[in-house]
Formats: sequence, C-alpha cells, structure tokens
Amino acid sequence: MKKILGAFSIAMLMLVSAQAFATPEDDQAWIAQCEKDNAKEGAPAATVTKYCSCMNEKMSESETKSITEWEKTHQAEEQACDAAAGWK
Repeated sequence: MKKILGAFSIAMLMLVSAQAFATPEDDQAWIAQCEKDNAKEGAPAATVTKYCSCMNEKMSESETKSITEWEKTHQAEEQACDAAAGWK
C-alpha cells in the first residue's frame, strides 16, 4: 500500500509541475481562434501568431471574450502587440 501511495504522490507531483510550465489548453484555443480570425489580414503566419500570443498574455485568465472581441476595447494593448509582432 505504501508503494502505491508513494507512486501516486510522485505522479501527482510530476503532473502539477508539468502544468505549471505548460500553456493552458484554453490559451492555445484562444490563440488558434485569433490566428484564424486574422489569417486574411495579409501578415505572415508567424507575425499573426506572435500578435495573438502577445494579446493572450495581456488578457486576464478570467476573461471570457475572445482575443478578437477583447482587442476592440483595449487599443493600447493592441498597439503594443502590433509593435511587438512587427505587424504595423
């Protein structure tokens, strides 16, 4: 029983550690939707990805709007991410 409990404890510790360094799945989904929303804007894919990632980082974890919706009411953040991505 102690071996099972010990193995379980180690597995849980590894899982928690991995999650601390991983990008949450919902962030990946938000970024993917942003990339799709901006695909026809004429910028290279790498630029769009960098822009969307930047915008996602600026948003609160509790935000419920998509990046595309959020950027419309956060012009300063949009301009900063445009510059960081080299878009404009």
